[in-house]
Amino acid sequence: MKWIGALLFIGVTTWFGFEWSNKLSKRPKHIRQLINALQVLEAEILYSQLPLHDAFTSIARQIPKPCASFFQSVADKMVDKYSYFETVWEECVLGFIDESSLSSNEKEILLQFGRTLGQHDFGQQQKHIQLTIKHLERELQDARDDQDKYGKMAKSLGFLTGLFIVLLLI
Repeated sequence: MKWIGALLFIGVTTWFGFEWSNKLSKRPKHIRQLINALQVLEAEILYSQLPLHDAFTSIARQIPKPCASFFQSVADKMVDKYSYFETVWEECVLGFIDESSLSSNEKEILLQFGRTLGQHDFGQQQKHIQLTIKHLERELQDARDDQDKYGKMAKSLGFLTGLFIVLLLI
Protein backbone atom coordinates (compact mmCIF):
# COMPACT_ATOMS: atom_id res chain seq x y z
CA MET A 1 0.00 0.00 0.00
CA LYS A 2 2.88 2.33 0.80
CA TRP A 3 4.38 1.74 -2.65
CA ILE A 4 1.12 2.55 -4.41
CA GLY A 5 0.98 5.88 -2.58
CA ALA A 6 4.61 6.55 -3.45
CA LEU A 7 4.01 5.82 -7.13
CA LEU A 8 0.90 8.02 -7.15
CA PHE A 9 2.86 10.87 -5.52
CA ILE A 10 5.66 10.56 -8.07
CA GLY A 11 3.06 10.46 -10.84
CA VAL A 12 1.40 13.63 -9.61
CA THR A 13 4.65 15.58 -9.29
CA THR A 14 5.71 14.37 -12.74
CA TRP A 15 2.38 15.56 -14.11
CA PHE A 16 2.97 19.01 -12.54
CA GLY A 17 6.36 19.14 -14.23
CA PHE A 18 4.83 18.29 -17.60
CA GLU A 19 2.13 20.94 -17.11
CA TRP A 20 4.76 23.56 -16.32
CA SER A 21 6.70 22.56 -19.43
CA ASN A 22 3.49 22.65 -21.50
CA LYS A 23 2.75 26.19 -20.30
CA LEU A 24 6.28 27.24 -21.24
CA SER A 25 5.83 25.82 -24.75
CA LYS A 26 2.39 27.41 -25.28
CA ARG A 27 3.48 30.92 -24.32
CA PRO A 28 5.46 31.64 -27.55
CA LYS A 29 2.57 30.29 -29.60
CA HIS A 30 0.06 32.58 -27.89
CA ILE A 31 2.34 35.60 -28.28
CA ARG A 32 2.72 34.87 -32.01
CA GLN A 33 -1.06 34.68 -32.29
CA LEU A 34 -1.36 38.07 -30.60
CA ILE A 35 1.20 39.59 -32.96
CA ASN A 36 -0.71 38.19 -35.95
CA ALA A 37 -3.97 39.53 -34.53
CA LEU A 38 -2.50 43.00 -34.11
CA GLN A 39 -1.21 42.95 -37.67
CA VAL A 40 -4.70 42.04 -38.87
CA LEU A 41 -6.13 44.80 -36.66
CA GLU A 42 -3.76 47.29 -38.23
CA ALA A 43 -4.88 46.27 -41.72
CA GLU A 44 -8.55 46.39 -40.76
CA ILE A 45 -8.25 49.85 -39.22
CA LEU A 46 -6.00 51.46 -41.83
CA TYR A 47 -7.15 49.93 -45.09
CA SER A 48 -10.69 48.72 -44.48
CA GLN A 49 -11.37 51.53 -42.00
CA LEU A 50 -13.68 49.27 -40.05
CA PRO A 51 -15.02 50.29 -36.65
CA LEU A 52 -13.33 48.49 -33.74
CA HIS A 53 -16.27 46.16 -33.14
CA ASP A 54 -16.25 44.92 -36.73
CA ALA A 55 -12.46 44.70 -36.76
CA PHE A 56 -12.46 42.54 -33.61
CA THR A 57 -15.12 40.26 -35.06
CA SER A 58 -13.08 39.90 -38.25
CA ILE A 59 -9.93 39.08 -36.26
CA ALA A 60 -11.80 36.47 -34.21
CA ARG A 61 -12.71 34.64 -37.41
CA GLN A 62 -9.13 34.66 -38.74
CA ILE A 63 -7.01 33.49 -35.81
CA PRO A 64 -7.09 30.36 -33.62
CA LYS A 65 -8.16 30.10 -29.99
CA PRO A 66 -7.53 31.38 -27.32
CA CYS A 67 -6.83 34.70 -29.09
CA ALA A 68 -9.96 34.36 -31.19
CA SER A 69 -12.15 34.02 -28.11
CA PHE A 70 -10.47 37.10 -26.59
CA PHE A 71 -11.24 39.33 -29.57
CA GLN A 72 -14.75 37.90 -29.90
CA SER A 73 -15.44 38.59 -26.22
CA VAL A 74 -14.23 42.19 -26.63
CA ALA A 75 -16.53 42.61 -29.64
CA ASP A 76 -19.48 41.07 -27.80
CA LYS A 77 -18.99 43.14 -24.66
CA MET A 78 -18.69 46.32 -26.71
CA VAL A 79 -22.25 45.71 -27.87
CA ASP A 80 -23.64 44.35 -24.60
CA LYS A 81 -22.19 46.83 -22.13
CA TYR A 82 -22.67 50.56 -21.95
CA SER A 83 -19.31 51.39 -20.41
CA TYR A 84 -15.99 52.81 -21.48
CA PHE A 85 -13.98 50.81 -23.97
CA GLU A 86 -10.98 50.77 -21.64
CA THR A 87 -13.05 49.02 -18.95
CA VAL A 88 -14.30 46.39 -21.41
CA TRP A 89 -10.78 45.86 -22.76
CA GLU A 90 -9.29 45.48 -19.28
CA GLU A 91 -11.95 42.97 -18.24
CA CYS A 92 -11.39 40.89 -21.37
CA VAL A 93 -7.58 41.03 -21.03
CA LEU A 94 -7.76 39.73 -17.47
CA GLY A 95 -9.95 36.82 -18.59
CA PHE A 96 -7.68 36.13 -21.54
CA ILE A 97 -4.55 36.02 -19.37
CA ASP A 98 -6.26 33.46 -17.11
CA GLU A 99 -7.18 31.13 -19.97
CA SER A 100 -3.93 31.47 -21.94
CA SER A 101 -0.29 30.85 -21.09
CA LEU A 102 0.65 34.52 -21.19
CA SER A 103 2.51 36.20 -18.34
CA SER A 104 2.01 39.45 -16.48
CA ASN A 105 4.36 41.20 -18.92
CA GLU A 106 2.02 40.50 -21.83
CA LYS A 107 -0.92 41.55 -19.65
CA GLU A 108 0.68 44.96 -19.05
CA ILE A 109 1.48 45.38 -22.75
CA LEU A 110 -2.14 44.60 -23.69
CA LEU A 111 -3.57 46.87 -20.98
CA GLN A 112 -1.35 49.73 -22.09
CA PHE A 113 -2.38 49.15 -25.72
CA GLY A 114 -6.07 49.17 -24.74
CA ARG A 115 -5.69 52.62 -23.19
CA THR A 116 -4.70 54.08 -26.57
CA LEU A 117 -6.89 52.01 -28.88
CA GLY A 118 -9.43 54.05 -30.79
CA GLN A 119 -8.37 57.42 -29.37
CA HIS A 120 -6.07 58.63 -32.14
CA ASP A 121 -6.06 59.20 -35.87
CA PHE A 122 -5.01 56.45 -38.27
CA GLY A 123 -1.33 57.38 -38.34
CA GLN A 124 -0.98 57.55 -34.58
CA GLN A 125 -2.98 54.37 -34.16
CA GLN A 126 -0.65 52.58 -36.56
CA LYS A 127 2.33 53.74 -34.48
CA HIS A 128 0.72 52.42 -31.30
CA ILE A 129 0.03 49.06 -32.94
CA GLN A 130 3.61 48.85 -34.22
CA LEU A 131 4.97 49.72 -30.78
CA THR A 132 2.83 47.03 -29.17
CA ILE A 133 4.01 44.50 -31.76
CA LYS A 134 7.64 45.43 -30.97
CA HIS A 135 7.02 44.89 -27.26
CA LEU A 136 5.37 41.54 -27.95
CA GLU A 137 8.26 40.48 -30.21
CA ARG A 138 10.65 41.18 -27.34
CA GLU A 139 8.47 39.06 -25.04
CA LEU A 140 8.34 36.36 -27.72
CA GLN A 141 12.11 36.13 -27.72
CA ASP A 142 12.13 35.94 -23.92
CA ALA A 143 9.47 33.22 -24.01
CA ARG A 144 11.50 31.20 -26.50
CA ASP A 145 14.58 31.56 -24.31
CA ASP A 146 12.62 30.41 -21.25
CA GLN A 147 11.23 27.46 -23.18
CA ASP A 148 14.72 26.43 -24.28
CA LYS A 149 16.18 26.87 -20.79
CA TYR A 150 13.44 25.47 -18.60
CA GLY A 151 11.28 23.18 -20.76
CA LYS A 152 13.16 19.92 -20.26
CA MET A 153 14.19 20.91 -16.76
CA ALA A 154 10.55 21.30 -15.70
CA LYS A 155 9.71 17.76 -16.77
CA SER A 156 12.74 16.30 -15.00
CA LEU A 157 12.27 18.45 -11.93
CA GLY A 158 8.69 17.22 -11.46
CA PHE A 159 9.76 13.59 -11.47
CA LEU A 160 12.88 14.14 -9.39
CA THR A 161 11.05 16.21 -6.77
CA GLY A 162 8.49 13.45 -6.31
CA LEU A 163 11.19 10.81 -6.14
CA PHE A 164 13.19 12.85 -3.61
CA ILE A 165 10.21 13.39 -1.30
CA VAL A 166 9.21 9.71 -1.49
CA LEU A 167 12.75 8.65 -0.63
CA LEU A 168 12.77 11.04 2.32
CA LEU A 169 9.49 9.68 3.66
CA ILE A 170 10.25 5.98 3.20
